[in-house]
Amino acid sequence: MKRCITKGLVLAALLIMAMCVLSACGESAEEGNTGSSNGITIFNSKMEIQDQMLQMAERYTEKTGVPVEVYYSSDTVSAHLATKYASNNPYTLSMVDAKDVYSLAEEHAVDLSDQKWVGDTQYAIEIGGKTYGFPVCIEARGVIYNKDAIEKTTGRKFKPEDYRTNKAFAKLLKDLKKGGMESPTGVMKEDWSLGAHFLAQVYEERDDPDAFVRGLSDGSVKLMKDKKFNALMDTFDLLMNNSYSKASAISAEREVTEQKLAEGEIAFLFGGNWDWSVLSAYDYTENMGLMPVPQDLDDGMNQKLVGGGSKYFFIDSSSNTSDEQRQQAKDFLNWLVYEEEGQSFLVDDCALVPAFSNITKKVVDPLGASVKVYADKGALIPNYNYLPDDHYAILGAMFQKYLAGKSDRKGLAKDVTTYWKTKTLKPHEN
Repeated sequence: MKRCITKGLVLAALLIMAMCVLSACGESAEEGNTGSSNGITIFNSKMEIQDQMLQMAERYTEKTGVPVEVYYSSDTVSAHLATKYASNNPYTLSMVDAKDVYSLAEEHAVDLSDQKWVGDTQYAIEIGGKTYGFPVCIEARGVIYNKDAIEKTTGRKFKPEDYRTNKAFAKLLKDLKKGGMESPTGVMKEDWSLGAHFLAQVYEERDDPDAFVRGLSDGSVKLMKDKKFNALMDTFDLLMNNSYSKASAISAEREVTEQKLAEGEIAFLFGGNWDWSVLSAYDYTENMGLMPVPQDLDDGMNQKLVGGGSKYFFIDSSSNTSDEQRQQAKDFLNWLVYEEEGQSFLVDDCALVPAFSNITKKVVDPLGASVKVYADKGALIPNYNYLPDDHYAILGAMFQKYLAGKSDRKGLAKDVTTYWKTKTLKPHEN
């Protein structure tokens, strides 16, 4: 009898906790209560533009009379939105990553195929013949360079296209050292940079990335014999072995590394145009940019950045959102694309590269400007948006072992292969 009472108390406690969560008594200050039926609520998953989003919401509400509330959460997107769905309190508009659109849209999103902006972008997400994802911006990654620091040290003009190969890049690093730049590179230790960005390029540089990861899963791909893996790792080794933090790479702080690049103490760092939000906080030099990762390849991959649409809005399709709110959300998206003030918000306020061909505003920040040049000429390797959720955490940690000198290339290749042998690629549309 005592055990039954104890069990009953435990179940009662769990029920109370669940009710507390659903009534939002456990919400963080970041999230707030989004239960308003008047106006639209927006979930923002891009931390670096949260202040701009809040200011925009205030201006938009004042101008249009439509109340707009913006929320941010530091939780993972999927976990945070799952809580909102469970409490029947979804956001009107949710800004998520591409993989989240693919996993959530058919159940939770409105078909936007009839919207005018669909014809003005090549980055919208379509599933089953329906358009669900509105591309917020274009982002891309490669090697960030400080042109002023390079030219000052070498005494000659720097043209990124002259350093497409590992051999040419290695010579430039040697010249920088001769010119007095003791350590010309930096490497970010973060698992997302190593696992989700650098390692992912090994998959992305394929005609069929799905076939490649399936080959890793079934053992038919031998990574140590793969030309692209070795070409990318050769360049990573150059970055790692010429880094200012080589002796303690796993302790290097991102902010310190980016400050050194911004101020010209180092010349190169693998990253993306999102890094401008960090670089611009320092006394940066005038001429910086993004270039493709140098590789000894002859298939043109060393002439492209990796990137595409980044962050996507979708509109909630549930009965918890009214048709009026859905129309207000559609009006907001059209405001971003077609109104001068909306375009300025994206390009000027948030320093984003627009994903729509009709937006011709000049991208001011130098990394974004580089991305736009490559995007405009079709020189972007598409992101691979179907990696398992634990990919960057697990393989990022394995890559950190390599960076710390506790593993070698063969060991990293084994770690990658071992990981994929536990995974089955889910069916999806390209």
